[in-house]
Amino acid sequence: MTRSAAFLLGTRALLPMLLGVAPFGVIYGVVALQSGIPPLAAFLMSSLVFAGSAQFLLAQLVGAGAPALLMVGAVGLINLRHALYSASVAPILQGLPRRWKLLLAYLLTDEAYAAAIPHLLAEPRSPQAHWILFGAGFALWFGWQLSTLVGVLVGAQLPADLGLDFALPLTFIAIVVPLIDSRARLVAALAAGAVAVLLVALPYKTGLFAAALAGLAAGAFMQGGEKS
Repeated sequence: MTRSAAFLLGTRALLPMLLGVAPFGVIYGVVALQSGIPPLAAFLMSSLVFAGSAQFLLAQLVGAGAPALLMVGAVGLINLRHALYSASVAPILQGLPRRWKLLLAYLLTDEAYAAAIPHLLAEPRSPQAHWILFGAGFALWFGWQLSTLVGVLVGAQLPADLGLDFALPLTFIAIVVPLIDSRARLVAALAAGAVAVLLVALPYKTGLFAAALAGLAAGAFMQGGEKS
């Protein structure tokens, strides 16, 4: 398999997912502006952070006036799952130069991983397999930047007092529900949702930290019980 063929394979595998991701990029751009983030900063966040769920949470924390340290901790916590993705693809990419590993680490997202991993694990393994992940990651990156730009441009035309608080929880629900495909994930989602509602009055959305930890603990407990 040539480099171009591998790149196109990853791109084609990602394109169906892009149809579902693009609307969230538009919503993020609008919500970021409504939260008080300047248009340029909102757009650049999609390039620097490049993590949809983390960006939505950051926008909410900025709107609530949360301290910078809390924002950093929130982004780190919500992106912990990427460590699992990295561990999964590390044996496949271990022979690559550092510059390739850094680039692929930046482009590694939920959708890029899901699109590329079946091809990365296929036998016989192609020496150009990393181009598959690069193609999937780049396709998502480009689509996310473009949809964010559309959201920022649309958001700039909306009244500043237009209430869009409902958009964030609806977006998270739309992201989470399709991922609930097991009892452990269902329990994790229910536990996190219950704790988030109970602690909604805490300042700076810190109840979300407790909710995330509760969901992780509940999911891990259920998985441990199923294995035993």
